[in-house]
Amino acid sequence: MSKQGFTTRQVHADRLLNTPEHGGVHTSTSNSVLFEFSDAQGIIDAFQGKRAAHVYSRSSSPSVAALQNMLNDLEGGLGALCFSTGMSAISSTLFSLLKAGDHLIVSQYLFGNTRSFFDTLADYGVQITFADVTDIQNIKEAYLPNTKGVYTETVANPVTQVADLRAIGQYCEERNILFMVDNTMTPPPLFYAKDLKASLIFCSLTKYISGHGNVLGGAVIDTGLFNWKGFGNIKSAYQVADEAQWGLTQIKKKGLRDLGATLAPQSATAIALGMETLSLRLARACENSQKLAMFLDNHPKVKHVFYPGLASHPQHFMAREQLKRGYGAILSFTLVDDIDPVQFLNALELVICATHLGDNRTLALPVAPTIYFENTAEEREAMGVSDTMIRISVGIEDTDDLIKDFSSAFERKYTGE
Repeated sequence: MSKQGFTTRQVHADRLLNTPEHGGVHTSTSNSVLFEFSDAQGIIDAFQGKRAAHVYSRSSSPSVAALQNMLNDLEGGLGALCFSTGMSAISSTLFSLLKAGDHLIVSQYLFGNTRSFFDTLADYGVQITFADVTDIQNIKEAYLPNTKGVYTETVANPVTQVADLRAIGQYCEERNILFMVDNTMTPPPLFYAKDLKASLIFCSLTKYISGHGNVLGGAVIDTGLFNWKGFGNIKSAYQVADEAQWGLTQIKKKGLRDLGATLAPQSATAIALGMETLSLRLARACENSQKLAMFLDNHPKVKHVFYPGLASHPQHFMAREQLKRGYGAILSFTLVDDIDPVQFLNALELVICATHLGDNRTLALPVAPTIYFENTAEEREAMGVSDTMIRISVGIEDTDDLIKDFSSAFERKYTGE
């Protein structure tokens, strides 16, 4: 499969990686919670980690295992674990690996819910330093003797700041600390985080991977690049024979089994089906985003556009180097002062006002009073979020129809009524 194209591999991934029963091309949805062992020694060995087997579906099931194989192949990893949501993948993993007194360097541009979780993590005694990840010097200055890793998104939501992933990956390797990358906004084939030395890759499967806005899910993929033997937080019970598996073993035991944010088998099946068209949807969404960004950037009623594909973007050249197959499908913009964002959004007819990303449909919402409402004005300013910012998750509609919808909204007479 490695010599075939990306879309070909995705379309055939399930049947080739997982060998579905009865000649099916998709793995069947397994609804069983429990799994029988004809020999009682088998369940003992499974519990003690001496053999791989499904024991209880909170920890694993055939349907979820099949999806994990596909995601691991997608990112070129050592292994993957799925969770009920993207946030549960992040929280379960970090609660599993960190303890009070540890220190993390975290992007100051993180999406609101993710940032909120890191605030919660701080309440449990993990020291958090928020840093500007667009410049490696800020990471170096934030490093402490108890630093366990760096956590960042590839492209920030909603202001689209681009992290200096290559430099951060190199620095984390030198320091032997975790390089954790949220690749939700730029999944393969747009970006391969392993190529820039990511240790753990996080992804909300709800977004581009599934694409249809009808299922929740999240995942963490271990790339195999990190030396877990040098990570002091791995409990002795999870130091299995294969040292490369120490991290995933602890995440599965402490994060998935104990915290219980299990992905339902039905959800795993829906996500796997969505993955088959990932590259086609991403290509169209990125094409639409570039054209819409250029249209907005040249419109007299738009003050500023935030999109890495524009030459005016502060990290455009970094994005061009790192995101060689497309700049993603998220953009934000601010209107001139005499146009109210709420009125403008209400004037759009095709575009849906909703909070979600990576959908086939183009979505829009006012940022500050919604997903960043809980943040202070100072925090929003540090993240680059203005009070009048509008975020667009660009879908796969015909480009001309999208441009026409925005053009018609701009033609409305805004008189403050």
